[in-house]
Amino acid sequence: MVKRRLIATLLVHQGQIVQTRKFKRTNPVGYAFTAVDFFNGWAVDEIMVLEISYNDAGAEEFLETVDGLSRRCFVPLSVGGKIADLARVHAYMRAGADKVVVNSEAVCNPALIGDIAGEYGSQCLIVSIDAAPDAAMPSGYRVMIRNGTEATELDALSWAQEAASAGAGEIMVNCTEHDGDRRGYDLPLMRMIADAVNVPLIAMGGVGKWEDFVDGIAEGGADAVAAGNIFHYTEHSTKKAKEFMQGAGLDVRASDFYKVDMPRRPKYRAYS
Repeated sequence: MVKRRLIATLLVHQGQIVQTRKFKRTNPVGYAFTAVDFFNGWAVDEIMVLEISYNDAGAEEFLETVDGLSRRCFVPLSVGGKIADLARVHAYMRAGADKVVVNSEAVCNPALIGDIAGEYGSQCLIVSIDAAPDAAMPSGYRVMIRNGTEATELDALSWAQEAASAGAGEIMVNCTEHDGDRRGYDLPLMRMIADAVNVPLIAMGGVGKWEDFVDGIAEGGADAVAAGNIFHYTEHSTKKAKEFMQGAGLDVRASDFYKVDMPRRPKYRAYS
């Protein structure tokens, strides 16, 4: 049986990890290196780092961050942000990413999905979908792009099916109304897409308690559950989350502690 995965998501804005609520940046909470060292220690299954700045001013600095993280990260590292073409994918892969995450540019240029899958394989590609409730759409959800600021004419369910058929190895879904809201995943949305695609689904957005991870899998049909905000303020959070999931009967990898030798005073650099 394939084990269910717990993914820690880091949202990077101008060089710092930030929290978001309904896609609006709130307070900065630290630096990516510190978080990765923590997640390594408690054996989270994967780490996802997404650059969500509004422009490309810090692109080179972010690449340096990815390179540094990959040297410290002992679980699969997924990287996303500003991927408009294969050149950025090549750069992330050279910097040490195991997978890339595409969102807006996949909508604007669907051929990009096939290009990435053809170059690196579907297993290296996650298509992220931000979905907003909208009764005018057949599924009840509209695809949003540009960090949730721009509405499209795409139906979320249809786009998920198209992305999977085009070569996406995984689909990650985040409901704009649940993002950072601590009320749990949008379970009907997750279940609808999980039942309609033949690739793994990653549930994202809204985790406020450990039970939400269990619900995302048991009720939402997700293969993996991701979160960001909840991990920043709870001591040994990924360990506790894993133990709760295991206690609920889910097949997850053990949360054994790994001691990793890391520099005591890593250098951080924020950018603007």
